Amino acid sequence: MENISLWIMAILYIIAGVNHFIMPHFYEKIIPPFFSNPKLINWVSGVAEIILGVLLLIPAYTPLAAWGVIALLIAVYPANIYHFMKGWRKKKMVWVLALRLPMQFILIWWAYTFT
Repeated sequence: MENISLWIMAILYIIAGVNHFIMPHFYEKIIPPFFSNPKLINWVSGVAEIILGVLLLIPAYTPLAAWGVIALLIAVYPANIYHFMKGWRKKKMVWVLALRLPMQFILIWWAYTFT
C-alpha cells in the first residue's frame, strides 16, 4: 500500500508541475504581489514539483525528495493564503479555498511518511 501511495503522490506532483506550464496565468495570479517576479516563481515551482515527483520514485532519493516536497509546500503556503483572501474579497469559491489551507498540512504529513 505504501508503494501505491508513493506512486500517487509522485504522479500528482509531476502533473501539478506540468500544469504550471500549461496554465501559467492561473498560478501567476495567485502569487502574492510582494513577490517581484511571478513568472519566475511559477517556473521554478513547476520545475521543482516535476523534479521532486520524479525523485520520489527513485528509492535512493525518496526521503530527500519527500523533504523537498515538505519545503515546497511550506514555501507555496503564502500563495494559498493570498488566493483564499482574494476569493474571500470577491466571494468566489470561498469554501474550496478555505478547505485548501488545512489540506496543505495533510499533504505535508503525507510527504513526511516517506522521509
